[in-house]
Amino acid sequence: MSEIQRAIALGFFDGVHLGHGALLERTRQRAEEQGLVPSVLSFDIHPDNLVYGGEVPLINSAAGREELIRRLFGIDNVVFMHFSRSVMCMPWREFIDSIVREMDIRWIVIGHDFSCGYRGEGKAGNIAAYCRELGVGCDVIPPVTLDGRVVSSTYIRQLILDGEMEQARRYLGHPHTLADTVRSGYHLGTRMGMPTINMRFPEGVLVPRHGVYAARVFFEDGGSHIAVTNVGVRPTVSEGDRVTVESHLLDYSGNLYGRQLRLEFYSFLRDERKFASSEELFAQIRRDAASARAYFEKRGE
Repeated sequence: MSEIQRAIALGFFDGVHLGHGALLERTRQRAEEQGLVPSVLSFDIHPDNLVYGGEVPLINSAAGREELIRRLFGIDNVVFMHFSRSVMCMPWREFIDSIVREMDIRWIVIGHDFSCGYRGEGKAGNIAAYCRELGVGCDVIPPVTLDGRVVSSTYIRQLILDGEMEQARRYLGHPHTLADTVRSGYHLGTRMGMPTINMRFPEGVLVPRHGVYAARVFFEDGGSHIAVTNVGVRPTVSEGDRVTVESHLLDYSGNLYGRQLRLEFYSFLRDERKFASSEELFAQIRRDAASARAYFEKRGE
């Protein structure tokens, strides 16, 4: 039995989009009403990886999902369960019994399409009825729609793959985000008077359309700078195929190596391409910087 009593949202929460936001807001509301700790229970890997034997490319890593839930919804109690074959094959009532007992859950919030247990037999309606038997509160959140379309991680993944960051932001309710520790790069930008920071998408997280984006980089203290971000293989200066995320911060000078930063994607500016020389590349980056600055000025930022 846990030392705290919880109101808990169950789900995978990839992207932490508008639909997930409805669950998380209701969880906070129930926790406040009932004097409980608002919490989230998620899985470390996507259940479909085991259920269907493929690998779902994710919008965020587990750490990324936790960061978004904490920052955007103020829910600090985020618990990840390993999704194993035993969890997949567990009868759904047994799964609900075990988490209610071990985490002292007094209220459960789930989405209309949530399911758990062997063959996904624990549908939302079944769970709600079983919670009533257990004396546990339960809310089933209906679909959240935008433009007549149900908000879903599947649709948002495709938008990101297509570089449609502005549309993705509408469905997410926030910009698409990458949090990572700044890595040492080739230092070519520094030599050209245009220093950049290097980041990478975690393994298993989908890579957006290769190209250049208007972005913002946020520091630990909440301060931010406009950035021009290139996602791709840097064909002008590299022969390899390793994808990097390289950002030139406008109006900033300083050493950011080893710092944990957050990068937010706002708008696709152009496709990645190979230039005849480094000088030609950096002339284009200066034009990209002007485009990014104009984009944020138009937004009133």
